[in-house]
Amino acid sequence: MSKKHRVLVVDDEESITYLVKTELEDLPEFEVDTALSGSDAINLIQSKVYDVVLLDVKMPRIGGVEVLRYIKDHTPTTQVIILTNVVDVKTAIETTKLGAYDFISKPYESAELLATVRRALEHKQLLIDKEVNQLGRPSELIGECQIFKDIVNKAIKLASSEAFVLIQGASGTGKELFARLVHQHSTRKDQPFIAVNCAAMPDQLLESELFGHEKGSFTSAVKTKQGLVEVADGGTLFLDEVGDISITTQPKLLRFLETGEFRRVGGTSTRMVDVRVVSATNKNLQEEVKANRFREDLLYRLNVVSLRLPNLKERKEDIPLLVESFLSRKTKTKYLSPEALQVLVSYDWPGNVRELEHVIEGAVALSHSDIVEPKDLWMNVALSSAPSATADSSQVPTADKLIKMEDVEKLYIERILKHHKWNRVKTAATLGMTPKTLYLKIKRYKIQVPRLDTPE
Repeated sequence: MSKKHRVLVVDDEESITYLVKTELEDLPEFEVDTALSGSDAINLIQSKVYDVVLLDVKMPRIGGVEVLRYIKDHTPTTQVIILTNVVDVKTAIETTKLGAYDFISKPYESAELLATVRRALEHKQLLIDKEVNQLGRPSELIGECQIFKDIVNKAIKLASSEAFVLIQGASGTGKELFARLVHQHSTRKDQPFIAVNCAAMPDQLLESELFGHEKGSFTSAVKTKQGLVEVADGGTLFLDEVGDISITTQPKLLRFLETGEFRRVGGTSTRMVDVRVVSATNKNLQEEVKANRFREDLLYRLNVVSLRLPNLKERKEDIPLLVESFLSRKTKTKYLSPEALQVLVSYDWPGNVRELEHVIEGAVALSHSDIVEPKDLWMNVALSSAPSATADSSQVPTADKLIKMEDVEKLYIERILKHHKWNRVKTAATLGMTPKTLYLKIKRYKIQVPRLDTPE
């Protein structure tokens, strides 16, 4: 499915709107609506998300400037091209300040009109990419074991359908990478992929992020904001950790999934978008339903088809490939010793691939030579899994030398803090935790962090 670009033509001359609509709809990529007045245009904009609006400036009652101001207040990514007989300096300055993309003089050339509309569409996509910052994480799935290849093949097969997908797996197994894989092999691949972490936001913020809000709808709503469902229109919306959505927000999500309709927080207009939803959870949603923490009808709506991702301990033969990939991203000079690799393979990885990546990142930062040894590896359980016979017993803790997990974590945090010159943001990123979590652990372990103006 290739999404058509929605265009609205606003002009009080019916011959103009008819001509532009006919010319654009001769091309399969456009879907065009028309309005003969500013009030008609605003009514349409309240119900649909337009990519481009071709807007006449001189109209009775509600003029083009007022409509432009409304568009930029309510759908800021919509690109507005001003149609005018004469572009006077005052109008040009005013509409440019309000966010008009370009001007076209009437009578216009068809080729010029089409070229300007296409440039406006490209500009809109650049704005969306900048606003959403589509995480920039490489969509790279690494693995050669059969269980992993089977799940990749299943994901690619179901990508071609429009069915909603529920991805189930423990934290760190790569649920977002699989969601991106589904998107990249779908007919929506050229449209946005928008990821929302449902576990990271309280109710009101999550609803506002998903559906947007109107100016003044709550204390901090200083301007109208488009929701991510609007930004994702035509593409894929990824709801990560959907099992953490509160029972009060779930009915609103269910209505949206069933109808494609939603209202912004504080708004009265019903809007509609076309998105495919891929969701993910590390919870057993059947158990959540039994505990009355998750709606059964919402589960059935999300779980049209499902993928269960294996834990890393179920595919340990992929660990060498993963280690090679993580090392190549961080360094071109350091390598893992056979003993260190054996330690990694012997460990059960409760944090899965994400934990392995963080361990390798820490080892690169902490090792003092080009060869990463077992002593450079710091796992969350103090390497409590029994080392193999090939491992250096003087460097790997044995059963009678195990230390408390808290002591290991404190030492590891201290070493990463020092490596990053006590920069908490960089340290939190290396450790795979939020700056707030890092701050709480520093307080808990009474780690002495020097003042910024104090030499190390």
